[in-house]
Amino acid sequence: MAASPEDPAPTTPRRKTGRHRGEGQWAAGHFTPLNGNEQVKKDDDGLNVRTRIETIYSRRGFDSIDPSDLRGRMRWWGLYTQRRQGIDGGKTAILEPEELDDEYFMLRVRIDGGRLTTEQLRVIGEISQEFARGTADLTDRQNVQYHWIRIEDVPEIWNRLEAVGLSTTEACGDTPRTILGSPVAGIAADEIIDGTPAIDEIHRRFIGNPAFSNLPRKFKTAISGSPQLDVAHEINDVAFVGVEHPEHGPGFDLWVGGGLSTNPKLGVRLGAWIPLDEVPDAFEGVISIFRDYGYRRLRNRARLKFLVADWGPQKFRQILEDEYLKRELIDGPAPELPKDVWRDHLGVHPQNDGRFYIGFAPRVGRVDGATLSKIAELAETHGSGRLRTTTEQKLIVLDVAQDRVESLVGGLEALGLKVNASPFRRGTMACTGIEFCKLAIVETKARGASLIDELERRIPEFDEPITININGCPNSCARIQVADIGLKGQLVLDDDGNQVEGFQVHLGGALGLEAGFGRKVRGLKVTSAELPDYVERVLKRFQADRAEGERFATWAARAGEEALS
Repeated sequence: MAASPEDPAPTTPRRKTGRHRGEGQWAAGHFTPLNGNEQVKKDDDGLNVRTRIETIYSRRGFDSIDPSDLRGRMRWWGLYTQRRQGIDGGKTAILEPEELDDEYFMLRVRIDGGRLTTEQLRVIGEISQEFARGTADLTDRQNVQYHWIRIEDVPEIWNRLEAVGLSTTEACGDTPRTILGSPVAGIAADEIIDGTPAIDEIHRRFIGNPAFSNLPRKFKTAISGSPQLDVAHEINDVAFVGVEHPEHGPGFDLWVGGGLSTNPKLGVRLGAWIPLDEVPDAFEGVISIFRDYGYRRLRNRARLKFLVADWGPQKFRQILEDEYLKRELIDGPAPELPKDVWRDHLGVHPQNDGRFYIGFAPRVGRVDGATLSKIAELAETHGSGRLRTTTEQKLIVLDVAQDRVESLVGGLEALGLKVNASPFRRGTMACTGIEFCKLAIVETKARGASLIDELERRIPEFDEPITININGCPNSCARIQVADIGLKGQLVLDDDGNQVEGFQVHLGGALGLEAGFGRKVRGLKVTSAELPDYVERVLKRFQADRAEGERFATWAARAGEEALS
């Protein structure tokens, strides 16, 4: 029986409680560095490392680089050490960082909104050939990544990039990363609103700004006014999605808290409509909340998605309005579902000015500097000198007159760049993998390219939209949880009991239509050698069992485990 107010409760030993450490939120007064990364950032802003690169490290060589700069601050300028060659996936989690490091770097070129000129692409190609052994991969965040970069060459590379309006500023690190934008912004015939002015203003105000160069973790942004929902808004920290407000006209629906990796979460709507000219202010409010309230104690809980999950959208919006914007936001509608399953803009499409844009696909984003230079020449000859990268590892040439379309398509196809691509070429994406990445366990790029070839040979009649995303580790840079077939690299046992490269399989993930994460079938793992057989088998079962008009993701959600294994 409970004690009454008059009768004291029975005496019980009081449990000793320790002082709550908090989550490292600056807004709650927790400023003490709580992990090594926070200490490095407190010691010196990552933006300051550029001076040391230019005046010390590039002159004295790799061995002169301070370890805190090498594995920390240099990321603020797009530089990661790449994996030492010959180290197998079984050593990834065992070796110390200095044992995994090669004396070469990956360098990421920042391309906000995916916008390029032929002059810029030509310079990217020339740098690739001169300094990066020909490497130049297209990423799923609209960037270009080099490998084999020597520290001695970095200042010259920066000079050449910046001479044509490109940079590597905050392409990595705990910073506002590249701003994704619709690759057909300003030209698409069905566009709701062009977000380009907002991307430019955010870049001007916040990129390289010391007020936002020490965030708890990376911060990813997407802005698109396309009804195709073509920037994967559901998995960004903040996203602005084009909508038509019934009273106020075209603007943006505000989303926050998306992200994948080992703890995937889909972004949530705040229910707020943002006009174009207020997007930069809303961005500032959201990134400021992240900076001030983000969890800095544990690095694996430092992304914005964890704060949003704990607060919920209502509290997040209230804090945004009351503490940062100092005004109420306008309620607004959700975006409509896209009519087209494909969001990569591949093929020949009419623009809003009577000309055409042409999207084409390399294999899994892998290109080289010589090819990029040739693409620049083709785009200059057949278009206006404008190109775009996409969030699907593709490229687009803009402003092609009708009488030049056929010639450009022929020129691209001659380079092995498919305009009319199979579903497999179109829908297969791969991260960097063990070839260069220190976190990877398995090879990805070559595996993805060979898988495309095998599936085109084995199932030439397959004509359904399909996404096959291949990742070398659990971190999901290639978005495995939201693919029809997501492949997470790991070591597995083959039939003879040998440990070999393989994948855990995720099935039925999606973005854009009915966004959700793929399911994992209990115990389902495939070796790299078995991968073509497995994918062929599952796709043929889908063909045989699907209902009319049924997408793979829907089928995979209802199919039995036997059909998926």
